[in-house]
Amino acid sequence: MARKLNLRIWRGNRESGSLQNISVDANEGEVVLDVIHRVQAEQINDLAVRWNCKAGKCGSCSMEINGKPRLACMTQVSSFPEDEEITITPLRAFPVIKDLVTDVSFNYKKAMEIPSFQPPEGMKPGEPRMQQVDVERSQEFRKCIECFLCQNTCHVIRDHEENKESFAGPRFFIRIAELDMHPLDMLRNRKKKAQEEHGLGMCNITKCCTEVCPEHIRITDNAIIPMKERVVDEKYDPLRWLGSKIRKREGIL
Repeated sequence: MARKLNLRIWRGNRESGSLQNISVDANEGEVVLDVIHRVQAEQINDLAVRWNCKAGKCGSCSMEINGKPRLACMTQVSSFPEDEEITITPLRAFPVIKDLVTDVSFNYKKAMEIPSFQPPEGMKPGEPRMQQVDVERSQEFRKCIECFLCQNTCHVIRDHEENKESFAGPRFFIRIAELDMHPLDMLRNRKKKAQEEHGLGMCNITKCCTEVCPEHIRITDNAIIPMKERVVDEKYDPLRWLGSKIRKREGIL
């Protein structure tokens, strides 16, 4: 059964823009992306929106719906009361290209700053072996679809443009954590790099990134907090500090 929706859709570019009021029909079982496509086809033909799979797996249709970062393809129209006005705006943390499409190249730049997996020297294809417990430890982080909703809602990035130079954000903290937990990764200073180069210490663990993750990754509890704890152990534990000094002096490290 169709229902009438009252939408407020943001239109504009990085210089200027405003919310445009739209009335559109929505059918039973539809998601917000369906409604946006109907608006695009019938009323605003040049409305810009990014999407791809419409199955919650590509992360392309990230936007803010009633102020909350969400995937438009996974947000049911029925989740809103019939008399509620739905406001649709682009991701706030990134520059607008046009309408609902933002420039998320910041995230790809940060991805390039993280050293890739470094296997043991001389290991040939097919030789690596891992225990199942090691696979499970970081399997959760590989579910990330790079929708960048966590990046958008993180107030360190969202509210402070000046932090982007020195702060990688939650998506890349789980990437670092995944590699740091890998038993065959030979780059041993990932925690130090996370702290000194990627701004791990700037995260104050409000868990806003975890709350918006469509894959339900426990970003804060399972990646950021454990990594913060290990950084503190290595940097401030006097016994570990002394041990590292002795190993360095004896050429073990």
